[in-house]
Amino acid sequence: MNNQDLFGSAVFDADFVWGAATASFQIEGSNTADGRGESIWDRFCSISGNIADGSDGSVACGHYERMPQDVAMLKELGFDAYRFSIAWPRVIPGGTGSVNEIGLDFYDRLVDELLAAGIAPYATLYHWDLPQVLEDVGGWQNRDTAFAFVEYTRAVVGRLGDRVASWATLNEPWVSASHGYKSGYHAPGISSASAGFKAAHHLLVAHGLAMGVIRDLAPNAAAGIVLNFTPVKPATDSVEDVAQALVTDGWDNRWFVEPIAGKGYPQDTATALGWDQSEVLDGDLEIIAAPIDFLGVNYYTRQLIQGDESPVEPRLPVTDMGWEIYPEGIRETLERLHREHGFAEIYVTENGCALADVADDADFVDDQDRIAYYRAHLAQVKAAQDNGVPVRGYFAWSLLDNFEWAEGYLKRFGIVRVNYETLARVPKASALWFQQMMASDS
Repeated sequence: MNNQDLFGSAVFDADFVWGAATASFQIEGSNTADGRGESIWDRFCSISGNIADGSDGSVACGHYERMPQDVAMLKELGFDAYRFSIAWPRVIPGGTGSVNEIGLDFYDRLVDELLAAGIAPYATLYHWDLPQVLEDVGGWQNRDTAFAFVEYTRAVVGRLGDRVASWATLNEPWVSASHGYKSGYHAPGISSASAGFKAAHHLLVAHGLAMGVIRDLAPNAAAGIVLNFTPVKPATDSVEDVAQALVTDGWDNRWFVEPIAGKGYPQDTATALGWDQSEVLDGDLEIIAAPIDFLGVNYYTRQLIQGDESPVEPRLPVTDMGWEIYPEGIRETLERLHREHGFAEIYVTENGCALADVADDADFVDDQDRIAYYRAHLAQVKAAQDNGVPVRGYFAWSLLDNFEWAEGYLKRFGIVRVNYETLARVPKASALWFQQMMASDS
């Protein structure tokens, strides 16, 4: 058997990286253990009404205590790589200043455990869990947070940089800025367009500055950033729908990648949204455009846009998140990025779906619908690769069912089921499908 039989496409090259991904706040739990400080998500969860099921991340998947078990499971499933994030509040609880060596020890052990298992560590420095003490003085609206991030990067890469060969500075800074500061749907829960613009710019400055630190401390490592992309389609061919789709695309898809690629902010969108750009200081765009070795691409769905920005009913089957299942969008995104920016290497760093899983008496989930999702999307990734896009690897989101941010524990993305009462892990049919496919690919 080869992986053509498994998802209807030609076999990926032998050096293609197969991984699974997680994020610190979503899986670790132990939020007060070993000196960890409060994050913006701890505070956000404590406010009634913010989380759909009233839950929090204090236990999550209990990964902080079960890390060796989870690494062993990754090995058993046959993954080449594991993408994880590091919790800033665990490493520097005060946001700046003293390093909590016990907290950093956890990631030291994780990296060693992965390497001993023959699994490549792909580290992300920031996946949304800002120390609350920094938010208390403005968070990402405050330019000083970018400099605090540099200090944090120095501590982490200084400890782990001799063994981690791939570093991403930020995960989905668009979500941090747009959901966290512009709409208030995510932590820290601020609803202000100007706050969103400030946060977006300072996140990008933080990225650019941190790239220099990674280059200095881990000169042989690959360094880049992970961005989310959601193809935008006008709902109709009307002038109004097409015009609004262009603006939405500018904010949702071009706002971060164009400055990183050295092209500055999309001025058409900046004008349309009324951003005065007062946060942009001399030299900032040069900092942001620091060369990257790879771009991480997170893809889940597309958007249909109307001129009045009112919601458009989905036209395709949807996931449990209500997101259209549009596999062609991942190919469109990868090919567009290659055509417009020509990044040397691209990784699909997140792709997956929340579905209404039904577990049997043994907690096994026969998620054939999730397998169909992965099969269709991987076929599109291979098509993009065949069309010249330098896609080097693919990370399934997510290894584990976990705390799904504002949705709490109501949505399950994992290829491994987590019983939230016992924290037992049971690989789903989709995990076994990956195992079979990766074995056939080796």
